[in-house]
Amino acid sequence: MNAWRTNKYIIGTILPIVILIVWQLIATFNILPKQLLPSPIDIVLAFIRLIQSGELLINLYTSLGRAAAGFLLGATLGVGFGLIVGFSRFSEFLIDPTIQLLRMIPHLAILPLFILWFGFGESSKILIIASGAFFPVYINTFLGIRSVDYKLIEVSRVLEFSKWKQITKVIIPAAMPNILLGVRLSMGMAWLSLIVAELMGATSGVGYMISNAREFSQTDVVFVGIVIFACVGKITDSLVHLLEKRLLRWRDNYEGFDVG
Repeated sequence: MNAWRTNKYIIGTILPIVILIVWQLIATFNILPKQLLPSPIDIVLAFIRLIQSGELLINLYTSLGRAAAGFLLGATLGVGFGLIVGFSRFSEFLIDPTIQLLRMIPHLAILPLFILWFGFGESSKILIIASGAFFPVYINTFLGIRSVDYKLIEVSRVLEFSKWKQITKVIIPAAMPNILLGVRLSMGMAWLSLIVAELMGATSGVGYMISNAREFSQTDVVFVGIVIFACVGKITDSLVHLLEKRLLRWRDNYEGFDVG
């Protein structure tokens, strides 16, 4: 096995380590004030303080619950509508224009409506997250079905597959790369939508923690929240990527040049 492939995880840490070193040097030599850019050490100390107080774990648990609920709702509806529109031309003409119109509405524009309709409780936050998670799955499911090679359909007809067998044995497996890509993008959008939901009208969660810290000029706590969002988002994306590799082991696709 190529040495670069073996050490790919080590290679991936090089740039973050360089950034952290430069960042610490900027803070050490007071190039920027701590109120604007606290040092990585200050952020680690703030992280430890929040862990010890229990504040971080409580807010993180709340945020993860909201993100999971919103993602499951949005992704499930996205796959469902994507399958309906993908398999039916009539449904495409009837439903897709409306969905594409709704997709163009920014989260910040509909957030006040959701608060008016559903209040400041969990319902409005989960629906905001679900609305963000819905569209990537819907679009990629629809495109995945419509991108299936028609020759595969012709072969299935020659083999006298039933409609159900065509769908389950040919179309869905062929569309699976797009569907999983949609799930991966949807999970990222759910996490981003969570920030919007928690920065306005929340009394708990990592987004609320960031907003509260901003009001008291606790920049180190703001950075802790940002790092938490980044790390959890990366972990969830990596888990979906591993699932994608496992389910799509049958693919033999180009993976780029090896170095060396």
